[in-house]
Amino acid sequence: MLDKETVLAALNTIIDPMSGQGLSDAGMVRALIVSPERVGFMLEVPQDRVTQYGPVRLASEKLLARLEGVTKAQVVLTAEMAPNPQPQKQASAKLSERAVEDSRPKAPVAGVRPNHVKKVIVVGSGKGGVGKSTVSLGLALGLNALGLRVGFLDADIYGPSAPVMLGVRKPPEFGDDKLMVPPEVFGLKVNSVGFLVDPDQAMIWRGPMASQALTQLLTQTRWGTAEDPLDVLVVDLPPGTGDVQLTLTQKTLIDGAVVVSTPQEMALADARRAVTLFGKTAIPVLGVIENMAYFVGPDGAELEIFGRGGAQKMASALKVPFLGDVPLDPALRKGCDDGRPFTAAEPDSEMATRFKIIAERVLAEMK
Repeated sequence: MLDKETVLAALNTIIDPMSGQGLSDAGMVRALIVSPERVGFMLEVPQDRVTQYGPVRLASEKLLARLEGVTKAQVVLTAEMAPNPQPQKQASAKLSERAVEDSRPKAPVAGVRPNHVKKVIVVGSGKGGVGKSTVSLGLALGLNALGLRVGFLDADIYGPSAPVMLGVRKPPEFGDDKLMVPPEVFGLKVNSVGFLVDPDQAMIWRGPMASQALTQLLTQTRWGTAEDPLDVLVVDLPPGTGDVQLTLTQKTLIDGAVVVSTPQEMALADARRAVTLFGKTAIPVLGVIENMAYFVGPDGAELEIFGRGGAQKMASALKVPFLGDVPLDPALRKGCDDGRPFTAAEPDSEMATRFKIIAERVLAEMK
């Protein structure tokens, strides 16, 4: 089987124009992926050198394609952000008004959705640890249970979870049109960076590299066809309000956003920031979901472990819809850990019904 050492040695035969060293020795091989029948990496260069490195990218891709056992080779050329050569000194330890203004997200310039996708919904939280991915998947399955053709994009570049939650390990195949053919599982068409990398590999990617990876997943996946388009693509965003989120909002027409939070104030503060991000990028907030709202004890009592109703109050204060709450449920957790989502395995359960109701409310808000 092809290993990383063999690939790096092969890439060292291609000379880096800037340093005169082989690509590997020059440190130009970033985020190397070596999987059965597939190999690829990121070639990150200064912005003013992109044209110069075009032939290097082509030569690298051709070289990798000739390696024994490789059926697909891909080299992505991406540009580093140019540093500010003369940073202005600040009188005190705070950003200048100009810097604050420049950092504010602008309205999206996107004019299209991914090919053959009718609607795009993003699910964000502003922070990690609130069960956003579980809720995103539950929403996607709820929409599918309503009879829609649904796709699920795990856009968490640094911590992809879809392969575990859905029990899918095999990477997508490539069609004759050079697009990734997403695996279809539990009625969903699914793609994730987790399908393309070693599950134990840390994603040490700069913002432009992560954004480029997301763009490829969005635009180079065959989500649907002209005869059979996708009704809804649900995008599980990574935590935070950074480069990946802004890339998505500025390159893809988004029909609405759902914000997930737990009831306690520490999570709600970040959820408010997520609502603000979507508002500043002209994306309609379809509503807020309160996750881990309560736990049903053995005696049937509803135990409010993290408090309760905080997300609903936040939604009311921000004048956005409240879509519903989701309790802590061991079966929901176990289903995702086992790769058999509980709401798909038990479509008549109370939890599956709850997500169908939330999905109906999301659709109603999009009309």
